[in-house]
Amino acid sequence: MSTRKHHRGRRKKKKSNFLWNTILVIAIIVFCVSGFQLLKIGKGYKDGQDEYKNIRSLAVTEEKSTDGKEDNFQVDFDKLKKINPDTIGWIRFWPEPKEINYPIVQGKDNQTYLHKTFSDNDNTLGTIFIDANASADLSDRNSIIYGHRMKDGSMFRHLQDYDEKSFWKKYPHFYIYTVDGRKLTYEIFATGVTTESSDVYRTDFADDTDFDAFVNAAKSVAVYDTGVEVNENDTCVTLSTCTGASDEHRIVVIGKKIKEEGM
Repeated sequence: MSTRKHHRGRRKKKKSNFLWNTILVIAIIVFCVSGFQLLKIGKGYKDGQDEYKNIRSLAVTEEKSTDGKEDNFQVDFDKLKKINPDTIGWIRFWPEPKEINYPIVQGKDNQTYLHKTFSDNDNTLGTIFIDANASADLSDRNSIIYGHRMKDGSMFRHLQDYDEKSFWKKYPHFYIYTVDGRKLTYEIFATGVTTESSDVYRTDFADDTDFDAFVNAAKSVAVYDTGVEVNENDTCVTLSTCTGASDEHRIVVIGKKIKEEGM
């Protein structure tokens, strides 16, 4: 009797060991696969960042004044056009958030550049792009520019900095440089979270009343009141990125043009 119990005990122990060994092997496989995926993602981020760093080195010249308050920022669009004929401009925040400093393209649709870099490489960073139906010269009453909100801080990630009114007070402007030699300065008048079905994403307006509806929609989603007035003569740019919390919601930072230089 004791011998039978002993054999049964050994069989149970073997089964138990087999089960735990199987679990351990599965856990190791999952760990390795997860590690590989993380390395792949990290490499993708680095490759994308390196590409845009090289593009800046190739096409951008910048000279800061001794006090750091002014700078001479220029873009060689001829060089950019040779790399990507879809180039229509360059967007920049200065002095902060300085991470947003990228070429702008316009594709035949709004899907191409979601996962294609400026140099046509497959990458989750994608490219900053203006809506496919927009006027490339930014003459529309509301032009929409899209970019990803990347975890490594690149692309439009730092639009979220404008959640704080104190940040907006320090850095209320962004700048767009165009292929025809203009520098456009935009003053941010609203920032918040909304959906793509919101009037904030309207680009066609039948009349001034229609445009006023867009302005009111922008101010209604704003997380704080900037006090910046927008009238029927203004042209605006809506910068759009995802929130990270929902596929339906978007962070928007909306500015009106207050200055145009060049040409």
